[in-house]
Amino acid sequence: MTRSLVEDVWPLSPLQEGLLFHAAYDDEGPDVYQGQRTLELTGPLDADRLRRSWEALLTRHGALRAGFRGRKSGETVQVIAREAALPWRAEDLSRLAEADALSEAGRLAEDERSRRFDPAVAPLLRLLLIRLGDERHRLVLTSHHVVMDGWSMAVLFNELPAVYAADGTTHGLPRTTSYRDYLVWLGRQDKEAARAAWREELAGADEPTLVAPVDPARTPVAPESLITRLSGELTHGMSQLARSLGVTVNTVVQGAWALLLARLAGRTDVVFGATVAGRPAELPGVESMVGLFINTLPVRVPLDGAQTVARMLAALQDRQAALMAHQHLGLSEVQKLAGSGAVFDTIVVYENYPRPRGRSRPRTPSPCAPSARRRPPTTPSRWSLLPRATAWPSNSTTGRTCSTTPSPGRSSSNWPGSLSRWWPIRRCRWAGWTWRVLRCGSGWWWPGTRRRSRCRVLPCRGCLRGRWSGRRTWWLSRVVKCVCRMRSWVSVRGVWRRIWWVVVWVVVIVSRW
Repeated sequence: MTRSLVEDVWPLSPLQEGLLFHAAYDDEGPDVYQGQRTLELTGPLDADRLRRSWEALLTRHGALRAGFRGRKSGETVQVIAREAALPWRAEDLSRLAEADALSEAGRLAEDERSRRFDPAVAPLLRLLLIRLGDERHRLVLTSHHVVMDGWSMAVLFNELPAVYAADGTTHGLPRTTSYRDYLVWLGRQDKEAARAAWREELAGADEPTLVAPVDPARTPVAPESLITRLSGELTHGMSQLARSLGVTVNTVVQGAWALLLARLAGRTDVVFGATVAGRPAELPGVESMVGLFINTLPVRVPLDGAQTVARMLAALQDRQAALMAHQHLGLSEVQKLAGSGAVFDTIVVYENYPRPRGRSRPRTPSPCAPSARRRPPTTPSRWSLLPRATAWPSNSTTGRTCSTTPSPGRSSSNWPGSLSRWWPIRRCRWAGWTWRVLRCGSGWWWPGTRRRSRCRVLPCRGCLRGRWSGRRTWWLSRVVKCVCRMRSWVSVRGVWRRIWWVVVWVVVIVSRW
């Protein structure tokens, strides 16, 4: 690339360094940091105008025109091209039968996702427009996570209708702030203070928290998803619980995962990963920037059987709040400071994606423009749990991520990963156990400070790891269900209270049997 074609040269964010390392290290097979989003377009569509709209967005956001190259010093930088051709492909399947057209559309999308990007060649995204009928189209966006996160994807999708309505121009959009401003802000942060804070937070954690079996020969595979829908009642109960305890829903979900993870790992001091938005509130225009801002960092949760769940959640939130000013430090540097205690193979992510300004409900469709509906991601970008939310694995080859997406009144959780290779989710239905903890939390087990954090709604560690089967597991599950039902009508005084505790101790003894 000659100098006249270069608009600017930027340094890398900590997560960009990590993603590029993995992309270079795992140079065969699918790139697990390559994601895909699909829009179902219904109504009249001008394909040429849609293409011009995406070209305008590519020109508007310099981060989308980044190519990653190494200097002679060994440092990797992102080179922003002054111009970049938009990779665009159109396919017409309208003449095929419905079933054949959908099957072929899926095959085309998978072909797009499986083709790796060259990090040195911008842009690291491509679009596929599939025509299924006269007013039915499917737009498939494939991109590399190194250039933008989920929040940035939402920014693009929110700007697209306005650009399309303006005949493929961005004149009607407000001025955007460059991703470079964030990188400049990042360079001004006090790294020594951040190192000290993380060293103190992880002091005493001397063992990794791992639940997936070690397999050095495991090769990268494309992630799959296990999606669990939460009921409106449970979603409301989680919100009510968080409000009553003065914590966020994110903290409630992290606390529930910590309880399950403690049983899985057989430990009372657990560490798992959490992905933070990484968008500093003091940076003007940060909410509309496009780029990679997120960062994945350890979350440590010490558990004490004599501590109430309310206090555990409050302490967890206080610890996370104290570290907010130091969330810019990269994960690799944190793990170097803390050693093996900061190593984990599960991640919980809570995302809160932006909506268009002034819009609290879907727009009225225009007669000359298609209406768009996002399909659930078949290969998630890697991170999330939301009031518009989602979560992913630290590495699809070794760890798993849980992502939850509450929409109004309901929630859903996404468990991406290589389900065929990662035995615990497939055999033990960990998602179900996590939501059972949450269900008890939003019901009678976590209402205040009376109940202890030894949440007996979970089975023994052997059951969770899939080592028990047959009648013993069935019998135990029936007893647990009976206890949960009894608690709703047994009086808290007198003889019935004693009977209830006898049943509880029976469950405890059996769970250790």
